[in-house]
Amino acid sequence: MDSQIEQQLEKIMPEDLARTFESAYYVLFQGQHEHMDDLLKNGAVLLRKAAQRFTPTQMVLGVAALATVAIVLIGREMHNEQEEGEAQDISKQDEKHQLAGAGEKGNGNK
Repeated sequence: MDSQIEQQLEKIMPEDLARTFESAYYVLFQGQHEHMDDLLKNGAVLLRKAAQRFTPTQMVLGVAALATVAIVLIGREMHNEQEEGEAQDISKQDEKHQLAGAGEKGNGNK
C-alpha cells in the first residue's frame, strides 16, 4: 500500500507542468521577476520527477535543450536591452540636432 502511494506521488501530474509553464510565462514573457522563485521551485519538482523516468542519456539531452533555450532567451533579452539603449541615445541626439537646427534658423532670420 505504501509503495503504491509513493509511486502515485512521484508521477508527473498535469498540474506540475501547468505551474512550471505559468511561472516561466510570467518570468520570461511578462518580465515579472518576482515569480523566479516559483519557477525554480516548480521546475525543480518537475525535473526531479522526470529524472526518475528518464534514462541518463535522455536527462543529459533534456538538460542540454533547457540550457540552449535559456541561452537563446538571455541573448534575446540582452539584445533588446541594447537596442533600447541605442534608441534612447539616438532620440537624445535627434533632440539636440533639432534644437541646434532651430537655433541656426533663428540666427539666419535676424
